[in-house]
Parts: sequence; C-alpha cells; structure tokens
Amino acid sequence: MAQKTGFLPIKTNTFDRIFISVVLFVAISLLWMRFLEPFAPLWVSTLLSVVLGQWIIRKG
Repeated sequence: MAQKTGFLPIKTNTFDRIFISVVLFVAISLLWMRFLEPFAPLWVSTLLSVVLGQWIIRKG
C-alpha cells in the first residue's frame, strides 16, 4: 500500500486511516452516550462519525 501525506501529522496508509476512523467512531459514541444522549439521539453521533471517518479515509 502506498503511503499518503494529508492533514494527519503522520504518514499513513489506507489501513492506518481506517483504524483511526474506527477508534474515533468508538470514542465519539462513548462521549456522546455520556454527555449528549439526553439532548440528541445516538444516530446523530453515528452519522457524525461516519462522515468524519469517510473524510479521514479520503483526505487523511
């Protein structure tokens, strides 16, 4: 796999960017359930995580 330089401060390949996206998905979901669940449903967190993950995989 070719390494890519993007906005992330490290050189990454596709697997690295997917791994970062999955970890971010879990972190956002846990923080959302802890602090924002009473105000907004969990699907908003999922949508935000998927959009952010896609952006990281493509541009990161």
